[in-house]
Amino acid sequence: MKRPWNLSNIPVYSLATCEGEKLNMNISTYVSAVSMNPKRYMVAVYHSTQSLQNMRNSKTAILQLLGKQHLSLVNTLGKKSGHQYDKEAYLKKKRLLEVWNDKRVLTNCAAVMEVEKIWSKDAGDHTMFLFDVTRFRTNHGYVLMLDDLREKKLVRI
Repeated sequence: MKRPWNLSNIPVYSLATCEGEKLNMNISTYVSAVSMNPKRYMVAVYHSTQSLQNMRNSKTAILQLLGKQHLSLVNTLGKKSGHQYDKEAYLKKKRLLEVWNDKRVLTNCAAVMEVEKIWSKDAGDHTMFLFDVTRFRTNHGYVLMLDDLREKKLVRI
């Protein structure tokens, strides 16, 4: 039997952050809407990552709700470190970036949200960020889910 925290089938996101002009993206499943008005999200970012370093030094990010077509990006965005691997160069080479509201985002996400950091707090092996949604766009409803990652054996749960 699965442990309680592994029972849910949850959406897969990517948090796009920048260090100066250098873009980085991760894979995020510890994400939850926490308020309807104003619209707020909680995103937990793993320690010792480029995403965490970028988020500590930035006020904004782009939260991307991934589509099923992004399944092939999970290993690159989630299992390679932005400290050693240039994810932006990889995404450019594969022509997987577009511009939305003057920000670089993955092409054809189910949805994208520009978020503004309110606060952060250490939460064990992650740091939890609370964000206000400042802009958003919904593209489609073909959302990549954790069960899709489980089925392809991309996560051990």
